[in-house]
Amino acid sequence: MRGLIPSHDLLFVTLDTLRYDVAARQFAEGRTPTLAALLPGGWERRHTPASFTYAAHHAFFAGFLPTPVAPGRHPRPFAARFAGSETTGPDTWVFDAADLPGALAGAGYHTVCLGGVGFFNPGAPLGRVLPGLFAEAHWEPAFGVTAPDCVDAQADRLAQIIARLPVERPLFTFLNVAALHQPNRHYLPGAADDTVDSHAAALEYADRALKRVFTLAGGRGRPCRVIICSDHGTLYGEDGHVGHRVAHEAVWTVPYGEFTL
Repeated sequence: MRGLIPSHDLLFVTLDTLRYDVAARQFAEGRTPTLAALLPGGWERRHTPASFTYAAHHAFFAGFLPTPVAPGRHPRPFAARFAGSETTGPDTWVFDAADLPGALAGAGYHTVCLGGVGFFNPGAPLGRVLPGLFAEAHWEPAFGVTAPDCVDAQADRLAQIIARLPVERPLFTFLNVAALHQPNRHYLPGAADDTVDSHAAALEYADRALKRVFTLAGGRGRPCRVIICSDHGTLYGEDGHVGHRVAHEAVWTVPYGEFTL
């Protein structure tokens, strides 16, 4: 990452609530062709730093992305400078700021947040904290968990932003995909409840819609580095749990990938 800033645009996509086991299964069955074309080796299995959206994204924006599951000290792509850090390496972009969006803004990037789930909804003070890290932030009900075409609406807004941004200005786009989060039963015809299967169907929708996002991000005339992952998984009755914010394997284990457009 150190060698990519500021020559590359950056796109950080969080597939909110996506479980690793579901992502891996859909990948293996050929149900996510957009992502399969960009991640030929499949999803990397990682552990998230937190079990729910707000905490996980605070960690992400400080440079603590999901950690590879194999033992060892894994150098991070980004890292806020602090004494005693043991996970920075020669390829780590180390910044002297409290958060990644602010650091990238200082490096000349235009920083954009396209929110999805409720923690990015500015209707309440808590929903302004994470978007407040960005120079430009957008949220509307069409981006949220009850909107079946949420990623399409976010892509429409991204197209508007890119159209007015000079190509010489590097762009950092953060996109939080709400489709996987409950409620997701509307992605599975006839489903009365949210299930692992409707969660999987939501991923298939996101895969289709992200194709346009990647086309936009990679079409500015400059290379774009993409990081895509989940912030945490969720539960549909396993061991008696529904939802997340609990220490369960299906919550802590998330899919992760990187590629360049």
